[in-house]
Amino acid sequence: MTIKDAILISLKDFPDGAKSRDIYQNIVDKKIFEFNQNAKTPDMTVQALLGDFIRDNDPRVCRTLNEKKVYIYSLSEYCKAANDKATQKKSAKTAYNERDLHPLLSTYLKLRKGIMSKTIFHEHSNKNEEHQKWIHPDIVGVEFIEYKDNVCQSFFKATNRNDTFKIHSYELKKEITTDYELKKCFFQAVSNSSWANYSYLVAFKINENLIDELERLNNSFGIGFIQLNTNPLNSKVLFQSKDKQLEFRTIERLCEINPEFKTFIRQIEKVVTASDKYVLDVKKGLSDICDKVFETETEAMKYCELKNIL
Repeated sequence: MTIKDAILISLKDFPDGAKSRDIYQNIVDKKIFEFNQNAKTPDMTVQALLGDFIRDNDPRVCRTLNEKKVYIYSLSEYCKAANDKATQKKSAKTAYNERDLHPLLSTYLKLRKGIMSKTIFHEHSNKNEEHQKWIHPDIVGVEFIEYKDNVCQSFFKATNRNDTFKIHSYELKKEITTDYELKKCFFQAVSNSSWANYSYLVAFKINENLIDELERLNNSFGIGFIQLNTNPLNSKVLFQSKDKQLEFRTIERLCEINPEFKTFIRQIEKVVTASDKYVLDVKKGLSDICDKVFETETEAMKYCELKNIL
C-alpha cells in the first residue's frame, strides 16, 4: 500500500472533509499505513501528497477553503453530495411564491391592456367563510371604455353607463404540467372568475402538449388564458375570454366576505358615477388601491432575478 492509498482510505472517515493534519493523524491512529521511522515529517508528506491529488486533477479528491481560509480535503463523492444538498437547500430557500408573479401580471395588464388591477387576499376574508374560498379570484381588474372626444365620452356615459367599464378576473398559477393540473386549475378559474365580464386563467409555465385541450376548454366555457413572461410586456393572451354579463349575486357575496374586493367595487362605482370634472381625481383614488406596476423592463427583470423567477 502506498501513502496515497492510505490517504484515500483515511478520507472515507471524513464525510465533511478534514485538514491534512487530521487525515495524517487518522492514518496513524488506525494504523492504516506505517511510516518510515526515520522520516522526520511524515505529516508534511501527507500534506504534499494531498496537494498532488489536486494539482494532478485526480477525480477522487476535492479541496475547499473553510471559514478560516484553511484547506479542507474530501473524497469527491462527499463533495458532490454536499454540493447537491447545498443546491437543494438554496433552491428551497429562494423558490418564488405564486404571489410573486402578481406584479408581473399587473404590469402586463396596465401597460399592455390599460387594465387597473388589484390582488384579492383570500386570508383577509371573513374567517367564517373559509368554505367559500373557491369564489375568490386571485386578481381583479377594471377596464374603462373611453373616447378621446369629451362630448362623445359624456354622451356614451349618459346613454350606456353599464358599458363604460368591464371587470376582469384572473386565476394565477406558477405552472401547469399535467392534464390533471390543467383541469383542476381551469375549473377553479370557472368557479372563481365566471362572475366577471372577462375571466382568465394565467400561468407562468404550461406544458405545450396541453394547448389543444386548453383550446377545447376555452371554446366550451369561455375562460381565456394568458401566458406570463419575466418581461411582462412579452406576456401574451393565448385564448381570449368571452364577454359575459356581470353576475351580481357572486359580486355581492364577495363584497360581503372580503373587504378589499368591496373597496375595489366601491371605487369603480365612484368612477362611473363621477361628474366629468372629478373623474381624474376619482380614478387616482382607484389607482392608489391597485397593485403597483413596474415602470420599465429593467425594473421587472431585476425583480425576477431577486425572486428567482427564471
